[in-house]
Amino acid sequence: MTASFTAEELCEHFAHCVQILGGTTAASRRLGIDERAIRRFISGERPVGPGLLKDAAKALRVLAEEATAAEARITAAGLG
Repeated sequence: MTASFTAEELCEHFAHCVQILGGTTAASRRLGIDERAIRRFISGERPVGPGLLKDAAKALRVLAEEATAAEARITAAGLG
């Protein structure tokens, strides 16, 4: 995956993932890394590698599952 992205594109994509996860603080908790490190990845100060992207993808999948379950509860209650 990283071969098709420039370093700048990886930073931008990671920043987008962080926003979807709920921002720097929420992403820090979900990824288990320091907020400062997240900011360094986004700024390009530290390289975004395949391991970090795999972790972000996993966190996004978990978030999607949580959102789906929450939506199902709302729908089941006849509220949505």
